[in-house]
Amino acid sequence: MRSLLLLAFVGLAAQLVDGGLGMAYGVTSSTLLLALGTNPAAASATVHLAEIGTTLASGISHHKFGNVDWDVVRRIAIPGGIGAFLGASVLSNLDAAVAKPLMSAVLLVLGLYVFVRFTFRGLPKVALGTRHSSGFLGALGLFAGFIDATGGGGWGPVGTPALLAAGRLEPRKVVGSINTAEFVVSVAASLGFLAGLGTAGIDLRLVAALLIGGVVAAPIAAWLVRHVPPRVLGSTVGGLIIITNVRTLLNANVLPPQLTPATVLTYAVMVPLWIAAIAWSVRQYRQEQKLERAAVAGTAVQA
Repeated sequence: MRSLLLLAFVGLAAQLVDGGLGMAYGVTSSTLLLALGTNPAAASATVHLAEIGTTLASGISHHKFGNVDWDVVRRIAIPGGIGAFLGASVLSNLDAAVAKPLMSAVLLVLGLYVFVRFTFRGLPKVALGTRHSSGFLGALGLFAGFIDATGGGGWGPVGTPALLAAGRLEPRKVVGSINTAEFVVSVAASLGFLAGLGTAGIDLRLVAALLIGGVVAAPIAAWLVRHVPPRVLGSTVGGLIIITNVRTLLNANVLPPQLTPATVLTYAVMVPLWIAAIAWSVRQYRQEQKLERAAVAGTAVQA
């Protein structure tokens, strides 16, 4: 019962993060399930089944707040679904001894990306331009969907930065569109896992716990996307994902996991760096706010 309550809380927190950054629900949830000893394919299947409900609730909420570009959603969702089905099929046929460290490595890379991007760069400035080409959105959706299914997460960490970097949509619409398109990706990945695994290893109680937490958080996250400081949130979540998956990789061949000198030394280095990165992000965010206020005040004086 305690584990289910913890998962419900994780689902809630992960959806708040995902709604604010446009990424990290699957990465965060899959990381925890792997840490609890869940089979990699079953972990990704569990997360994607829960995401059918959370992404539907998230998409509806983002639509109500005007955060969705439906043209982008239409052109990225179907290739994303195809990639997710293929990725689920690949992961379902991998041996667990190979799949677990491989999935942790993918999650670690995604966590590093989130951590570095938001700690040192934050969200890019937007220069609105022409529409995205169908070729760009199709290739991005196919790749992001495949990574999402094989890594237990990755749709957001791959898709959101790519759309932000292109600078053709304002950030809130990038987040809302990626979250909405993820519904199709989650359905396709779930069908791929059910075809490859059946229901073996999938605990519907875990699915329900993640789902309930995510659905509760979805409307809050859609509102917070305009107010949450992404830089601080990205540093915090990215660091947590890194530390957890490094632990999994260090103990990949050890059952049960042990606190070895190597893991102690690793944590002794990583945790202070994580705390320092969060502090840096907070400081940079405050400086950005000061500069924005000064710019607004200067414009008002000139007027």
